[in-house]
Amino acid sequence: MNHRIDFKFSFSKSLLYLIVFLYSLMSLAQSDTTKTIDSLSLPGSKMPIFSTTAGDLNADLGSQDVSGLLQSSRDIFTSTAGFNFGNARFRIRGLGSENTVVLLNGIRVNDLETGWASWSSWGGLNDVTRFMEVKPTVSQSDKTFGGIGGYSNLDLRASSQRKGTRISYSYSNRSYRHRAMITHSTGIMDNGLSLSVSASRRYAKEGYVEGTSFDAWSYYLGVEKKIGKKHSLGMIIFGAPMTQGRQTLATQEAYDVTGNNYYNPNWGYQDGKKRNARMSESHRPSIIFTDYWKINEKTKLETSFSFSKGKNNLTNLNWYQAKDPRPDYYRYLPSYYTLTNPSYAENLSNEWANNDDRSQIDWEGLYMANSKNLYTVQNLNGTIGENYTGNRSKYIVENQISEITLSGFNMLLNHQFKPNFQLSAGVNYNFQSTRMYKTVNDLLGGDFWLDVDNFAERDFNDPTIAQNNVNEPNKLIKKGDKFGYDYFLKYHRSESFIQTTYNLPKFDNYLAVMFSTSKFWRDGKMINGRFPNESEGKSEVSSFANFGIKGGTTYKVTGRHFVSLNVAFLNRAPIPREVFVSPRTRNTLVSNLKNEELSSFDINYNIRYAKLKTRISLYYNEIKNITTLNSYYHEEYQTLVNYSMSGINQKRMGLEFGTEYNITNTITTSIVAAVGDYRYSSRPTATITRDNSTEVLASDRLIYLKNFKIGGIPQQAYSFGLKYSAPKFWFIGANFNYFADIYLEPNPDRRTEEAVANLVESDPQWNEVIDQTKFDNQYTIDVYAGKSWKIKKYFLNLNLNVNNVLNNKEFIIGGFEQMRYESTNVNRFPPKLSYHLGTTFYAMISLRF
Repeated sequence: MNHRIDFKFSFSKSLLYLIVFLYSLMSLAQSDTTKTIDSLSLPGSKMPIFSTTAGDLNADLGSQDVSGLLQSSRDIFTSTAGFNFGNARFRIRGLGSENTVVLLNGIRVNDLETGWASWSSWGGLNDVTRFMEVKPTVSQSDKTFGGIGGYSNLDLRASSQRKGTRISYSYSNRSYRHRAMITHSTGIMDNGLSLSVSASRRYAKEGYVEGTSFDAWSYYLGVEKKIGKKHSLGMIIFGAPMTQGRQTLATQEAYDVTGNNYYNPNWGYQDGKKRNARMSESHRPSIIFTDYWKINEKTKLETSFSFSKGKNNLTNLNWYQAKDPRPDYYRYLPSYYTLTNPSYAENLSNEWANNDDRSQIDWEGLYMANSKNLYTVQNLNGTIGENYTGNRSKYIVENQISEITLSGFNMLLNHQFKPNFQLSAGVNYNFQSTRMYKTVNDLLGGDFWLDVDNFAERDFNDPTIAQNNVNEPNKLIKKGDKFGYDYFLKYHRSESFIQTTYNLPKFDNYLAVMFSTSKFWRDGKMINGRFPNESEGKSEVSSFANFGIKGGTTYKVTGRHFVSLNVAFLNRAPIPREVFVSPRTRNTLVSNLKNEELSSFDINYNIRYAKLKTRISLYYNEIKNITTLNSYYHEEYQTLVNYSMSGINQKRMGLEFGTEYNITNTITTSIVAAVGDYRYSSRPTATITRDNSTEVLASDRLIYLKNFKIGGIPQQAYSFGLKYSAPKFWFIGANFNYFADIYLEPNPDRRTEEAVANLVESDPQWNEVIDQTKFDNQYTIDVYAGKSWKIKKYFLNLNLNVNNVLNNKEFIIGGFEQMRYESTNVNRFPPKLSYHLGTTFYAMISLRF
């Protein structure tokens, strides 16, 4: 009786807190953020200040890396963010994956070059990775110091896998159509040995987007042996070879003239079959050895070694002194002729709508061009007087290859001084060597390719300067031969951390500190004709020392009401691929490199009852001194340039709310809300260098980025869910999801004085150049259902998930402004956009015994 009275009293207080929260949420959602936008007085004007990082969205499209948020979680906000918000590219607290540490059996597996974890390296191994620890924010951790985006720890020990056999088959209309998987685990046998194996195949001749394809295998072997009462030795081997036909973003005009918001310019017909020019291949087999040592009842030590070696390859078209082969090149679109030749523009629109030869890659035309290009190479391989005559390929398909070798060591100690006092300490070391180069994939009917730079031939009279590899001038490049560039990026990183937890009757506390060192360099394997003294050999070594501290406390108001606080301050080395002016061609570093500085704060209120679970969080994150690099064709300078920005600051603040309530024993409802404000908080500077010379085209160019929104992700997301769980082991549920504050990823160079120097503020083009695009608010509805049967010792499960059941195809989830632009006609190079997929489904049947 007292328990029921206490519940009602506590629930009424919770309801009051909830009402106050919802009022503040509505106030924040309706606030006019444009009032706080900074401005700078320019001659005769005021210019808004804006920000972004350049569009990696295109490169990420089609990636099968699966966020750790998609794994099971008891927190309704976290699970909803993964399952229901993920398709809209929602990120918890607006943070990228480089801010989350990912561990496999305690080994850090984040790529040292990018900061990201390659989830595709173990993709398809759902049976052995489904149960993992996910903490997407700063928190206590016995395994790692973590990042401001928390950490994910996958326990792949053979002894941790559920004993038995599981066979499953899935059918979908997303990236792949079919998936078959089998897993068998022995558990811990009488002899102390544990074995676990898993394998899967995912396949689609064509995915949801036309011209895409998917073919992947996955494998896992886990072995563990108990040695006495204190030691257990474990080994795991896993990998996921994958081949995928990719999609590339396009402009709205291309979507409109084809009548398809999922138009994909990467493919065309060859001999009556679809062929994709951008095929990705990856396989990074890995092995991890771990010793688990239970020193005594209070002390445990884990020691792990890891090694991974593999290759990523992305194919692409390349061409020399020929028409651009990409079908959506701006001069091939109707808008290019609207003013000068409207009748031709109209005819072109009709062709785009009805003729794949116009809207897709003309493979036969590329073969034809190569077969009619007879050419004599003089001074073959640098030998005076030696000539060769054959068909020189104007077009080829090239391989852009990254060979990655990653090794790691980790030692983790946990000691329980008292029941309420624990210490965790760890040291880890990682070394990564990434070799990047290109090879010829297909000469497309030609006899050879010459390794020269098209722009250098135009800009310099000396033919040696145009050679990409001076050591082998005028070499005939055949299929499989290296060309273009060839270099290593090498990276060493070590880290140590210590954490203490001290729990009191009303407070749980933790404090952790971290120290790490990083050093990296470039090692070129070709002498480039434009940079003969800077391209080959080892670059200057960049070294950084880093420090971090975090702490938190949880106040137990009652046994069911908790208030927690977490704070973190740390710094980290800049990302290696962003700090070389042109890593493909030279060793030159961006000047004045600094550590990135990160800080995080959150306060949380949690309610935990048998029928009600609620969390409300307020947070603030800041990242300073970010450096980025982009290479693109600059319209004003008429050449390829390298655009390096430094001093980029970002801040993210917001509110998270998640509640789950059991209305009855069979009906559960949930409400989730994420209200964020993610923007850039500084005015970075940019340096623009010509790609084929040391000429600096612009230095310390001020970019007016401050207070404009970060693009490419929803800054607000809401979900209402309802689920019915029947007593006879079946369930059905639905979620209504709503997304708002989605902004376009902009071009920073358009937010400079130089971009509007020839315009006046009253000119409409002024705002067209500098304004930020905000997309319409959108919604989706997802439904799911499942049924399970127990037949003697067998468990049969059937599950179905349907996303976007109303087939909303007008939902723009991201995009970016092209770096190439004309200030007097910004529509000449309009933004590239990405749309949420229409109705998709995933059905699975599984048998466990």
